[in-house]
Amino acid sequence: MKTVLITGGNKGIGLETTRFFLERNYKVIVVARDFAEFEFAANHQVQSIQFDITQIGDIPNLVSNLGDLDVLINNAGIMLSLPYDNYPQEKIEYINKVNIEAPIAFISAVAKKMIQRKSGRIVNNASIAGQIGHPDIWYGITKAGLINATKSYAKILGAEGILVNAVAASPTETDMLATIPEARKATFKQSVISHRFATAQEVAAAIGWLGTESPEYINGICIDINNGSFMR
Repeated sequence: MKTVLITGGNKGIGLETTRFFLERNYKVIVVARDFAEFEFAANHQVQSIQFDITQIGDIPNLVSNLGDLDVLINNAGIMLSLPYDNYPQEKIEYINKVNIEAPIAFISAVAKKMIQRKSGRIVNNASIAGQIGHPDIWYGITKAGLINATKSYAKILGAEGILVNAVAASPTETDMLATIPEARKATFKQSVISHRFATAQEVAAAIGWLGTESPEYINGICIDINNGSFMR
């Protein structure tokens, strides 16, 4: 049985990604701050680890105790929706830790064992905000950094048989959607072909595909999931 590690796999896109891998008979290790009302808490194929990913220095030790990992899904992330001219330093440090420092620490830690086996897949959950800019300046900056890290790690680890890819979704029907003003949400829906938001299941399906079945020649890319709102 193959094993996948999913950060923030207890809700939203992460929960649907957990469901994706369970349906394919993976052992799923979920790392999250809490597991209140976690749908798969009693599932024998799911290992729940309560852990604060802002504790960057503890990530290598955490990973070293998990055994062999076939797939890493860096899903956990936050958006604070603060104005650019009133963004406290502690909030800047916090969003950087969650959205960019922690994913990089997980990649570096997981890659050590993947290199030994000459195989592995890593998928980062980025955002359209990292491609076109965002009102939450630091959210956009961290997601752009995660996309760049995806490309960099693909070049570094590709020769070792490891695939590193990302997805960049536009606004998706998750709890994070509540932080977006109604007027902005209405404007966005008019900009997409189907006049609706992405679903968590749709984003998870793309993440899961990259983590399981995508061709090995797909490496270092970021899949757009925005229904025509950012065509290129």
